[in-house]
Amino acid sequence: MLFNAKEIGKKLSCRFLQTPHLFYPGINEPLHYAEVLTWHGALRFASLTGDKELAAKLTSRFELLFNEEKTHLPEKNHVDFNMFGCLPLEFYQLTGDERYKNLGMPYADTQWELPGNATEEHKQLLSKGYSWQTRLWMDDMYMITIVQSHAYKVTGDRKYIDRAAHEMVLYLDELQRPNGLFFHAPDAPFYWGRANGWMAAGMAELLKHLPEDNANRGRILKGYVLMMESLKKYQGTDGMWKQLIDAPDCWNETSGTAMFAYAMLAGINKGWLSAGEYIQVTQKAWAGLLSYIDEKGDVKEVCTGTPKSDKREFYYDRPRVIGDYHGQAPVLWCVNEELAILGVKV
Repeated sequence: MLFNAKEIGKKLSCRFLQTPHLFYPGINEPLHYAEVLTWHGALRFASLTGDKELAAKLTSRFELLFNEEKTHLPEKNHVDFNMFGCLPLEFYQLTGDERYKNLGMPYADTQWELPGNATEEHKQLLSKGYSWQTRLWMDDMYMITIVQSHAYKVTGDRKYIDRAAHEMVLYLDELQRPNGLFFHAPDAPFYWGRANGWMAAGMAELLKHLPEDNANRGRILKGYVLMMESLKKYQGTDGMWKQLIDAPDCWNETSGTAMFAYAMLAGINKGWLSAGEYIQVTQKAWAGLLSYIDEKGDVKEVCTGTPKSDKREFYYDRPRVIGDYHGQAPVLWCVNEELAILGVKV
């Protein structure tokens, strides 16, 4: 598995360097979170494998954001924008260059600092210890977790990881169903794959860094294990999960599959899951995913960006795209966690 993981990681990382920026439409065209996460995954891969040439190229691409591409830095006013902070904070951990820390930390801090145009709802959320950016969308539990956990690693200040855990419990209590899975949203009662993938990966990312004495750790671990047990039952014989997890007639979707595999691989690596029980599940998923990666390093059958809907057919009919960063990023997460299982610390 080591050869395949390194080969695929290299191929996808190099493909990232060949691919243009993905922007949100707007005046400054800020970087899209899906590109940020793919960049982050490639950077971790370069670090894990000691690939200095790849790391240098990834760094050169970022250097432009300090200068001529400065206008592409996201504002600090939305959960999808604030998560950008994880990327410079990852660079800081690898380089020690204070510029990265100074750029990244405000993205973590402003998730818990009221903006000037804060509503009463924002104020109420903050008074209860939650981010004013709370939406109760599944995506949030990766976007908030990734930047807050990085801020904790960089500073050692428990407030960052503790408040991320407090936030996670809110989402678990409000949105996890008795079967362990999550609706896309309270008014979108469908088990959409990638929405569940954000939660699965977010819990794994949080638990990796959450101190054992955190009061919410047990609750989060319980929710995580319940979800993993449920996902195991819905995996296809080909190793894949469906666009709608519980719909056998729906199509195989790669981004959700990769997110679930990553969450399980992390659980095996950290001892939260039984290796004997889950290693076959992850091996099947990995084998299934490999069949959806083409020679250029593009992941196929990725569901395009998807808003919530109360119509089941909406999820069946979503466009399937190739090489979309939503699919590229979680495959890199799987690669990195596979390397970690084989003895390389992530």
